[in-house]
Amino acid sequence: MRQYSADLTPPWKKPQPVPEVPADPGLVVEEPGTGFCGAVIRCEAGTVTLEDRFGKHRVFPLEPRGFLLEGRVVTLVRPPSPSGPARSAPSRTASGSVAVPGARARVARAGRIYVEGRHDAELVEKVWGDDLRIEGVVVEYLGGVDDLPSIVADFAPGPDARLGVLVDHLVPGSKEWRIAEAVTSEHALVVGHPYIDIWEAVKPASVGIDAWPRVPRGQDWKTGVCRAVGWPAENTGAVWQAILARVNSYKDLEPELLGRVEELIDFVTGSGGA
Repeated sequence: MRQYSADLTPPWKKPQPVPEVPADPGLVVEEPGTGFCGAVIRCEAGTVTLEDRFGKHRVFPLEPRGFLLEGRVVTLVRPPSPSGPARSAPSRTASGSVAVPGARARVARAGRIYVEGRHDAELVEKVWGDDLRIEGVVVEYLGGVDDLPSIVADFAPGPDARLGVLVDHLVPGSKEWRIAEAVTSEHALVVGHPYIDIWEAVKPASVGIDAWPRVPRGQDWKTGVCRAVGWPAENTGAVWQAILARVNSYKDLEPELLGRVEELIDFVTGSGGA
């Protein structure tokens, strides 16, 4: 067995060199001590300022081996002063978070977010898709809230596999509310918005109407809306695609939906305390 003198360190105990990466605006890194993950918005002498997807800012020292980039330890360094025009502010994703050009999708987490239907999933993908891929969060749809208890039981949520669920028209005392209460636990979070259907979470002005019409009880809501507005009631699928095409960013959605989706992303990624 090879021996090492007292003044030598075995090679596996020597600090391995890590790459130095310029702290360019928009670069997404994680500070492992706190778990804070965000995009670089400012780099000054000895410090770097990060912004997470909720707009929270944190300042960290530029220390050797101080950050993780796509899971690898790196040393952030101050980028060279640009010789050309001043850098523009980082671009934003549809959800309002800092865009990361060329960022690779993270390997999918064990945790999941479920939404109630296909239209819900398409809307979440359009607005939060970039964020979800970076976070490694997969969105699936239930097909109906009645299936939720069996889905949660089969999923078996745990500390490393959290489950978040978004439910339409979640109001106290409703059937949906009772089902949500029954399946909520430490590792399963069910939240909802007050709208009868995900269509209603799109701001009326974004689709060119003054308000979403009130549909009498007992009448199919989508069909009733189409008839009241003058859209083709016989093809609600095509109407939804037209609505979805008018959604360009979070600004086209109601705050009650925005907050709930961000809450679920935060819960599934375990970043609530960051």
